[in-house]
Amino acid sequence: MNRRHFLSSTLGSLAATTLPLTAIEPINRAGKSRMQLGLAAYSFREAFQWSRGKEQKPKGDRKPWSILDFIDWCADHNVPGAEVTSYFFPPDVDTAFLLQVKRHAYLRGVQLAGTAVGNNFALAKGEKLDTEIASVKKWIDHAATMSAPHIRVFAGPTPKDISIEEAVANCTAAYQECLDYASKKGIFLGLENHGGIVAEPENLVKMVQAANSPWAGINFDSGNFHTADPYADLEKIAPYAINVQLKMEMKPDKGAPSEADIPRLLDILHKANYQGWFTLEYEVKADPFIEVPKILDHLRPLLA
Repeated sequence: MNRRHFLSSTLGSLAATTLPLTAIEPINRAGKSRMQLGLAAYSFREAFQWSRGKEQKPKGDRKPWSILDFIDWCADHNVPGAEVTSYFFPPDVDTAFLLQVKRHAYLRGVQLAGTAVGNNFALAKGEKLDTEIASVKKWIDHAATMSAPHIRVFAGPTPKDISIEEAVANCTAAYQECLDYASKKGIFLGLENHGGIVAEPENLVKMVQAANSPWAGINFDSGNFHTADPYADLEKIAPYAINVQLKMEMKPDKGAPSEADIPRLLDILHKANYQGWFTLEYEVKADPFIEVPKILDHLRPLLA
């Protein structure tokens, strides 16, 4: 049995036995599809003073950034929304700093589109998984303090020490526990197509469908399906999208990387009647300070 079939059958049997009977349907939005331009802090990942709790030194003589500097960059370049990724906050982040971020963004006319955490829910039950759940809950609190309405979360890599079936069950339960907490704070949790146990659309959709919460959905990352036909697979998850991230490259299975077909991606989202943030997450190795403004100028008329 191949991995795709195993995962699909695993989730199918899991849904029939242990998952909540209430399943979310494709998101039904009134009106027509429309999108706003956003930018993820990860696009400038080497520019920040802090990265995942460790201090780093930017290349050259560039002054190390804080999240406040990223918000300023968005304001100065007429970007409506900023995803303030958790990796780049200081390790001792407190309420005072979170409120400073909220105030700074408001005064600069930038909306906080959300944040992100690099969690792993595909772990064996125990202390490590409990720590991951606690970290997500902490950032739910932080997002609520900043009035950042969305957090993109990961399912996790394919584990080596437990079965895929157990990993899927643990992830589903952890996601639900965090959703229950997020619902009290008014925070969406977008489960991202980020490889591992959600490397293929069928499994991701089933996990989100199994969630018993109106705050569940998919973080649609255009560059994260490395399947035979990434565009077709993105069509399958678009109806559940609550946030969108644009990557500039597509990397199909057994194929060379290619430039993202942005009009095609927008067409997929329009057909799903997606409404919300269309956030650039620039991961190409070229200098983002040179390339990102060019991409933003290209995107604006396409989103108008």
